[in-house]
Amino acid sequence: MLSTDLNISEQEFSIIDQELVLDQDNKLSINELKKIVKKTQRIYLCSDGDMEPLEDRSSGYYKLVPTQGAPLLEISGVKMHISKGTDPFTSASEMSQQAVRKGDKVLDCCSGLGYAAIAAHRLGASEVLTIELSPQVIGLRAQNPWSKDLGNDGIVQRQGSSYELIGTMPSISFDSVIHDPPRFSLAGELYSEEFYREICRVLRPGGRLFHYTGNPHVVKKGSSFVDGVIRRLKAAGFKNVVKVEHLMGVSAQKK
Repeated sequence: MLSTDLNISEQEFSIIDQELVLDQDNKLSINELKKIVKKTQRIYLCSDGDMEPLEDRSSGYYKLVPTQGAPLLEISGVKMHISKGTDPFTSASEMSQQAVRKGDKVLDCCSGLGYAAIAAHRLGASEVLTIELSPQVIGLRAQNPWSKDLGNDGIVQRQGSSYELIGTMPSISFDSVIHDPPRFSLAGELYSEEFYREICRVLRPGGRLFHYTGNPHVVKKGSSFVDGVIRRLKAAGFKNVVKVEHLMGVSAQKK
């Protein structure tokens, strides 16, 4: 039994004349399979007889990395998901559960592979608006079987800057927000009080936020960085700001 959709399902395939037959157009020789098995940190797309790694080197190095479940996104050597002791889709789903309730209209900032947006939709959100800036990430997720549900009715995808687009959105128009920005050194504006005020503005009173902040040791022990995030969230109009250690972030509620 093999999985050709990255652990979503398994099926049987035949080996004929020393080749693994995936379908009429895609057959892999034993030598090709030996090369793949050595590349433990890569995922390959087999199409029309060609086999290419799922990666993009046009600007930095973006790739999908295999796990026991859903693949994770890695950018220039930095993993964009919580994967230690869990599955990237599972951890993203737990982030959504921190904020999303059935019937919510949800804003998902910096969506990456879209796992949190898909999870929010499955939790019963009435609508999910998901924003991703990087065309490289959008290209990779288009090839990722775990991201295909982004095309479902009720999920709206936009490409662009969350920092810029949120200013165009009506006030009190969302029930919950999932904010999973790149690390501070790459996108400091997404950790600013100004941006937090915009999140607060678009949330309805009592609306909920989950904000991924990073490194679990930093979140657990506290630091000037995480403490600064908490101070800015409170200054922006949030209450009940609580560290969520196992998800490397904080939850909060609009006053």
